[in-house]
Amino acid sequence: MSVKVENLDNNMAKLTIEVEADRLVEATKKAYNRQKNSISIPGFRKGKVPQQMIEKMYGPEIFFDEAANILIQEEYPKAYDECGLDIVSQPEVEVVQIEKGKPFIFTAEVALKPEVKLGKYNGITVTRQDITVTDEDVENEIKSQLSRNARSIDVTDRAAQMGDTVVLDFDGSVDGVPFEGGKSENYTLELGSNSFIPGFEDQLCGKNLEEDIDVNVTFPKDYHAEELAGKKALFKCKLHKITAKELPELNDEFAEDQGFDSVADYKEDVKKTLTERKENAAKRTQEDEALAKIIADSKMDIPDAMIDFQVNQMLNEYANNLAQSGLSFEQYMQFTGMTLDQLKAQMRPDAEDRIKGSLVLEAIAKAEGFEGTDEDVEKKIEEMAEQYGMKADDIKKNIPDSEKENMKKDIALEKAINFVTENMKLRAKAKKKAEKEADAE
Repeated sequence: MSVKVENLDNNMAKLTIEVEADRLVEATKKAYNRQKNSISIPGFRKGKVPQQMIEKMYGPEIFFDEAANILIQEEYPKAYDECGLDIVSQPEVEVVQIEKGKPFIFTAEVALKPEVKLGKYNGITVTRQDITVTDEDVENEIKSQLSRNARSIDVTDRAAQMGDTVVLDFDGSVDGVPFEGGKSENYTLELGSNSFIPGFEDQLCGKNLEEDIDVNVTFPKDYHAEELAGKKALFKCKLHKITAKELPELNDEFAEDQGFDSVADYKEDVKKTLTERKENAAKRTQEDEALAKIIADSKMDIPDAMIDFQVNQMLNEYANNLAQSGLSFEQYMQFTGMTLDQLKAQMRPDAEDRIKGSLVLEAIAKAEGFEGTDEDVEKKIEEMAEQYGMKADDIKKNIPDSEKENMKKDIALEKAINFVTENMKLRAKAKKKAEKEADAE
């Protein structure tokens, strides 16, 4: 195999990969073995037709697509390692030559990590954040915790209202014609969750059990199903069950259940937790502000393919998070009325910001000589062991060397953002000290 590299505009490169002719023969043989059981020729049992006879009848090209896929999967990773480029996207592959007796040639167009010209990153001024925790904040947090500890009770003596969870049947139609996905039985819905089309949940409020309900709504103009977008729909509904939350009483007994001696101790702990939460949020806000200023003062040319790759990674993360909450990606798309292209477009600015932030922090780490060491990795593993109640040695056994290298890169980025943050804090303190000195004069 040989690899030629052609640098393109906007931090793109094209790899031309040439694979020996005998490797194409091997790949064609693999393709034949994969497909032979599905090929039927009179006089032969399935799976027993010789490769040469199939190629004679249908041409050698019959196995070329599969053979090309085999060679690309086998040879691109080798070319990736051989070229020594810092590739940051999936390859866009094109077959250039595939002929019997000739080398197999394909190209892979890839994005390269762009160079960053750092602007000012030392002593960034950020907005001071208010971390005061008020009595109202404490009361709202307590209400939230009481709600999480609420028990569900069946409601039979009143109509449904916002905050209730209902079980219902619905049957939707547009101009009297039912549409796909518009009918369901015993569907569980929390009123006020905004899971359905705007106006749907509002019209269930004030309705009683087993009452026939007509819900009239209009699909959003940008609804993912074009045949329904902007259309008026009628849903015939019936509530079979209404469930409400019954909040526990805030007293010493509740406080004891939460691990405290009294309500006063419980409230004090809530305030402490909220203070820590606000401090952490303030730190993240200031980090984001500082990073945004550094990015604005730096220069880098981000290839579109790099952003596409980041968007796809974010989509996978999002789908995994949805799955953990019991919702499939397809269900989410249906409930939100978004198309995949719309969701990608929505994620794209955030994806670009993530890339720029990571590149800038890498550049700061390089400029300041920050690296992740073996000792840093050991410390991280010990922290993980403590967090998950495991032995550090057991975790080490399950972490491959490649992942440890990734951990070192992440640690270097942490050191870079900590450098920016600490430098930023020192400047804020100096400013505060100067203000005090001015007041004293």
